[in-house]
Amino acid sequence: MDINSAVGRKAGLSDAKLQAVLGDDLAGFTDIERLVIELADAMVEAPANISDDLYARLRAQFSEEQLMELSAQVALENFRARWNRVFDVASDHLDTPAGAKDTTAPARRSA
Repeated sequence: MDINSAVGRKAGLSDAKLQAVLGDDLAGFTDIERLVIELADAMVEAPANISDDLYARLRAQFSEEQLMELSAQVALENFRARWNRVFDVASDHLDTPAGAKDTTAPARRSA
C-alpha cells in the first residue's frame, strides 16, 4: 500500500478510498474496483486459489490480456511486500492521509 498510495494519489485516488481499503469498507468503490480488490485478496492467500466463480466474473469484465496484466501487477506487488519482510523494510507511511501526522519512524535492518 505504501509507495503505491503515493502513486495512486497522483493518479487521483482519494485518501478516503485508501483508508477504506485499510479498514475493509469497500462501499465507496465501484463494482469493478471491488472485483479487483477481491482478486488481490485471493492472490495474497497461501496458497493463492482463484475460484472458478471469481475467474468467470473477472473474465466478464476484462479481456484475457487485461487480466494477465492485472494479475501480473498484483503478483509483483505481493512479491515486493514479501521480499521487504526479509530485510524488515517498514512502511514509510506514505499511505498516511494528507494533513495527518505520523510520528512512527520506519525501521530497517542494516545490510
